[in-house]
Amino acid sequence: MSTPTTSFGREAAAALSRSKNEPAWLVALREEAGQLATELDLPKPEKLPLTRWTLDQYGTNRPGQSVSSVSDLPAVITALLPEENNGTLIVQHNSSVVFTQLSDELKAQGVILTSIEDAARNHEELFRKHFMTAYTKDEHKLSAVHAALWNGGVFLYVPRNVTIEAPIQALLFADDAEATFMPHILVIAESNSRVSFVEQVASSLGETASTLLHNSAVEVFAKAGAVVQYAAVHQMDNSAIDIAYRRAILDNDARIEWIIGDLHNGNSITDTKSVLKGNGSTSDSKIISVGTGSQRMSLTTQAVHFGRSTESDMITRAVMKEESTAIINGITKIEKGATKANGQQTEKVLMLSPKARGDANPILLIDEDDVKAGHAASVGQVNADQIYYLMSRGISRSEAERLIIHGFLDPVVSEIPLKGLREQLHRILERKLG
Repeated sequence: MSTPTTSFGREAAAALSRSKNEPAWLVALREEAGQLATELDLPKPEKLPLTRWTLDQYGTNRPGQSVSSVSDLPAVITALLPEENNGTLIVQHNSSVVFTQLSDELKAQGVILTSIEDAARNHEELFRKHFMTAYTKDEHKLSAVHAALWNGGVFLYVPRNVTIEAPIQALLFADDAEATFMPHILVIAESNSRVSFVEQVASSLGETASTLLHNSAVEVFAKAGAVVQYAAVHQMDNSAIDIAYRRAILDNDARIEWIIGDLHNGNSITDTKSVLKGNGSTSDSKIISVGTGSQRMSLTTQAVHFGRSTESDMITRAVMKEESTAIINGITKIEKGATKANGQQTEKVLMLSPKARGDANPILLIDEDDVKAGHAASVGQVNADQIYYLMSRGISRSEAERLIIHGFLDPVVSEIPLKGLREQLHRILERKLG
């Protein structure tokens, strides 16, 4: 059975931690988070009352079956894996990581790829220094619940001056609606390292009366001069709720590239935030989403500038169908002292139905004079002139609309670093767009 809020708290969180034989400090962290979960309020996204959502079904710990090779994974999981196999892959099935594969070459260079649970035991000092520090347990009720109940997840450590050429792949999959599914991803890229990480979240829940709560968190720490490309594609059944908070902390001259396909079929809240702490650090965020049916979505992208000569660029594009609703927020904040900072953002919403709704809210918060900042936002229908032009070239109206929509979303789709996942993303878009 799922665990209701009324029976969840400090004691339950501590008991879970002890059952996993976690270190004392982690037992205490889960215990404190469990207490906070009973005290804090839900986040309050604009025009989206979360009190109507089923956010108190946390599920029970249901680990998957560990396997020793890709061929031993369930067929429903292997079908989701891109054909490219570079020897670097981690898979979570419901409440636990069931498969990890890292090449001997990367191991020899000091790269670590393992579950968060394993990292807490075997890489405790490094893990403890970073875990739940960019996304903290006291932000709101959902962050407290995540800190108390997280499971499985991914820990990736890239040593100083190491460049990983092929993308690291992570597949997080659920097929049990009553499982606790709260993965945490922690990426630490040391000075002058380079890495691409691809996260795929999917489900196959079938007919169910239960609500799967995917309450996830991502923390990326890019040290001086490091470059991290983080791509994510989320696509689960409409009986699931997708909660995804992503955070990146950037040191001097570090760079983060977010490439996000929020293509979930149910209600979702996503918040992708870069903190440009170091001088010369840069953040580039590209996010797409497609709303269908009666979906309700809150999509927030943020860049907070502390360092001097920092740059951020945020592009969000959403396509809304039927009776779906999306609230899209872009927030650029330039703190006092962040001289020569440059923050730009663009939010565009394409409406395909008179009953759909999309709000684009660009927000600039500037506390420094010697900076550049700009924003652009638009909400509208498919351009009639573009359709007319394509039809004049012998293309049908429906095909013309399809080409325009795919072109609208291409800035993100084209940058997914795995060919197989790009093709899969195209299939998801075709299915969602009809």
